[in-house]
Amino acid sequence: MKRIRCGGEGARAAIAALGSAGAGALAGAEAEARPIVEAVRAEGDAALLRFTRAFDGASLDASRLEVSREEMEAALGRLAPQVREALALAARRIREFHEAQCPAPIVTRPGVGERLLLRPIPLRRVGLYVPGGRAAYPSTVLMNALPARAAGVGEIVLCTPPGEDGSVADGVLAAARLAGVDRVFRAGGAQAVAAMAFGTATIPKVDKIAGPGNLYVSAAKRLVRGEVEVDKDAGPSEVVVLLDEPRWAAWAAADLLAQAEHDPEAMAVGVAVGRAAADALAAEVEARLPAEPRREVIARALERRGAVVEARTREEALEVAEGLAPEHLEILWEEAEEWAQRVRSAGAVFCGPWSPVPLGDYIAGSNHVLPTGGSARWASPLGVLDFVKWSSYVTMGPEAAQRLGEPAALLAELEGLPAHARALRLRLNPPGTGRGDGR
Repeated sequence: MKRIRCGGEGARAAIAALGSAGAGALAGAEAEARPIVEAVRAEGDAALLRFTRAFDGASLDASRLEVSREEMEAALGRLAPQVREALALAARRIREFHEAQCPAPIVTRPGVGERLLLRPIPLRRVGLYVPGGRAAYPSTVLMNALPARAAGVGEIVLCTPPGEDGSVADGVLAAARLAGVDRVFRAGGAQAVAAMAFGTATIPKVDKIAGPGNLYVSAAKRLVRGEVEVDKDAGPSEVVVLLDEPRWAAWAAADLLAQAEHDPEAMAVGVAVGRAAADALAAEVEARLPAEPRREVIARALERRGAVVEARTREEALEVAEGLAPEHLEILWEEAEEWAQRVRSAGAVFCGPWSPVPLGDYIAGSNHVLPTGGSARWASPLGVLDFVKWSSYVTMGPEAAQRLGEPAALLAELEGLPAHARALRLRLNPPGTGRGDGR
């Protein structure tokens, strides 16, 4: 794990490199994903089943692609009672937080006889992608499906990679059942994204695809954008932890290791104010790593995109975090909420030592699908608004149209569009008013 001292030679470049280490990988993945996407577009289920055998080792026919409602119910019943209760608790908290985000229509009446309306309309059908393979992610099912359901989406379709025997993890199916997913399919990778984008005989075409995945899933989402809408590029997990006292070093180290275990490409950066806090944090990471079951994954992540940065002040520590624009930012010092108000570039901010990122990953209620790769400078967490489109409506009475028609016609002429101006001036002399024939 690197040690970087703010103000030292090359410090700024070294910190920037932590955030950009994964750049370029997606472009290479697009070249590999493109023939998969094109094959599914051309061949439908046949290509989907072929790639499922090749990449997941599962030999299925089209009749086995869809998971039945009975299988989802049975999976929920097989969970241990305490696990089922924990999943239901998480679902309830996520649902409540996202239902509070539901937008209302916006109406204004700028003048007499005028009404302008901006109306939120739920998408008709969305496709959710949930990773599989090495691990199962019931939490990702909840984080994607519950905002879609809160938005009022008509139909929710979910694709997830099957095991070699064609099975899907009980936790994933149970979460789908609790979250109100309508249809689940045994399909993963770029081929599943293409199937949802173009539609096959078995998997319906959707309006939007959401959900994280590996590089090839992210590449496929880029390739089908325009055919359907997609949520965002979901890259490797990122966390920046700020602390200013050695007493928080053990908790900070544990939180860094927690995010690093996601992926060897994950970013885990601790920014400590002062030498004592930095030394304590580095020592805790070194001491805790050997006991971690996923230490090999963590070690690779820390070697590539891990660092302890020594800052001189809280302001400097916050500046480092802002520059990285991380997916997750933890502030482990007093007045954390007040300092959090200064943050402009982070997907989610966790305020104080009792608010670790893993609570947000699973059960706090906020969404864990967050912008990565520095995109937190402009992008937002997944939410209800991702599953809503807006349409605007304009209603004008005769008095309003005649009051506004001439100013609008002058602007049309300013832009060199005389037909626009004529269409507007027709309303100034409508038929039957004695002021002209409407021409």
